[in-house]
Amino acid sequence: MKNVTSIGVREKFISSAQNSKILARKCKDCNTIMLATILYCEKCHGKKFNLIEYPGKGYVDTFTIHTVPPEGFEDVESYAWVVFTVDDVLLRASGFLPGIKKPSDLPIGSEVEVNGFDKKHGLVLKKI
Repeated sequence: MKNVTSIGVREKFISSAQNSKILARKCKDCNTIMLATILYCEKCHGKKFNLIEYPGKGYVDTFTIHTVPPEGFEDVESYAWVVFTVDDVLLRASGFLPGIKKPSDLPIGSEVEVNGFDKKHGLVLKKI
């Protein structure tokens, strides 16, 4: 696979998210898998990667609920910022999940799926 600039990788990450997928990088030196938005290997600091697309499904590890959105986020009444583990790979990602008002709306372990990418909110999730 040819090397891609960080701008090209960002565009590919967004495109993958629009197709309910997560774009990751696999280090050519040590095989560590990380989000495609990471520029250097977290384990060996290598800079050579293969891009891999994974289904954007996973389960909730933790979250923070915002019932009073900060300035600039008035377009949503409430939301959760979710950290989730992607199924079939030990990879964590985080994303925006609108409509969550209380912890019982999103129990730990709930299944979520990538539902697109928003310029303001980033990776958008939905509960499945």
